[in-house]
Amino acid sequence: MLLLAVAAVALVAAKPAAAPLLLTEANFDPALLLPPAPNDDSAAGRLELAQIHLIDQIRTPEEVAHAKADSATKNASIFAEAMGPGFDLDLLPVSKALFQTVRAEEKAAADRAKDHFRRNRPWITDSSLHPCSTDDEPQSSYPSGHTAMGYAMGVILARLAPSKAPAIMARAADYAHSRLICEVHFPADVAAGQAFGTMIAERLMEQPAFRVQFDAAAAELRAARLN
Repeated sequence: MLLLAVAAVALVAAKPAAAPLLLTEANFDPALLLPPAPNDDSAAGRLELAQIHLIDQIRTPEEVAHAKADSATKNASIFAEAMGPGFDLDLLPVSKALFQTVRAEEKAAADRAKDHFRRNRPWITDSSLHPCSTDDEPQSSYPSGHTAMGYAMGVILARLAPSKAPAIMARAADYAHSRLICEVHFPADVAAGQAFGTMIAERLMEQPAFRVQFDAAAAELRAARLN
């Protein structure tokens, strides 16, 4: 048992450190990239709450189930149907690593934005709503992180597989809409997430280190006849 414990410690110690972020607050500051979120008691804030109440009234059980599944999925597998048979990230290690980089960059940037804007979640503004979950940080509504992820990955994947770009971007929009169906974001949060995710993708494409990963993933997808 002692030998196993020592071996486990050695493995943890040998684990490589996470790569440094390409997009940092110094070169990608959300305060300079996004407008302020609407205040809860403003006309825009009240209109957004009314929109969420309308969704609460008309959403179907099937839409809620789809939105809950989207909520639980935070990787590029959300685009499997758009990409078609063969898009299995476990069989595409280079592409999987690329999208892990996108995820790490997007999450760090979105977390900075959420911490800066500190907008209340819809259920904090109105406890009569029925969100899919209340597990998220109450003051982390703006921008939508799921939406930012969907668009950051979608824009990159659309460049990797341009013939499938319309289906990819339609799925990104559908993934974003799930956040409204789940009543965990306001419309402005989703709009900001779309803009923010797109900016993340475009800024990453300007980074030489990321382009090396991108070109390798493009070759892998080409060999798999996926782009």
